[in-house]
Amino acid sequence: MTSVNPLPSDEPGGAATDNTGMRRDLFHAKKLLLSIAALGAAASIAGLGTFATFTSSTNASNTIASGTLSLTAPFSRLGTGASPIAPGDTMQRAIDLSYSGSISFGSATLTTSASPSSLLDTDATNGLQIAIDKCSVAWTESGPPYTYTCGGSTSTVLASRALVGSNIALSNLTLTASSTDHLRVTLTFPSGAGNTLQSQSSTVSYTFSGTQRAGTDQ
Repeated sequence: MTSVNPLPSDEPGGAATDNTGMRRDLFHAKKLLLSIAALGAAASIAGLGTFATFTSSTNASNTIASGTLSLTAPFSRLGTGASPIAPGDTMQRAIDLSYSGSISFGSATLTTSASPSSLLDTDATNGLQIAIDKCSVAWTESGPPYTYTCGGSTSTVLASRALVGSNIALSNLTLTASSTDHLRVTLTFPSGAGNTLQSQSSTVSYTFSGTQRAGTDQ
């Protein structure tokens, strides 16, 4: 007698066993899909958080305005000439330099020229010589012919030299904004001038120039 063992599908209850396995596999697949979906949602939420930041701001303003540099001569006798002059004569003329702007000066210079010109301004030795002094207060004037005395202290702005020159440096000036320097310009005709300087005539121009102070922190 030959015995035959049936296949598992032929065994009673075999189909039920296969259905149970399939349901178990589907359940695991659903759990896996739900897990993946949950991870995707968490990743999306985390991604949104990456672009969220705190912000804050403030503002301020200021006004910046440039000043003025102004050099004027509110009083001047330099326009008053002298004639006739002889060797040994001196001519005194007062001028006030006013620094009327809002910015102080750092330095000042004098440029003198003559037109028409003559030996009075071209002869550096025997021609006219110029010197400038400053008084701490306004000069006391007498004349004409004009002479000046100082009721305060005096200082040398320009030592005696030949009359004509360009950008001659001036010293001991105040140069402060809203202040005034009281100057006395003295022209001297040297006593050693010879006959060649007779009948000479020059018209002299004076130009005072200033340069602003150096830059500072503001």
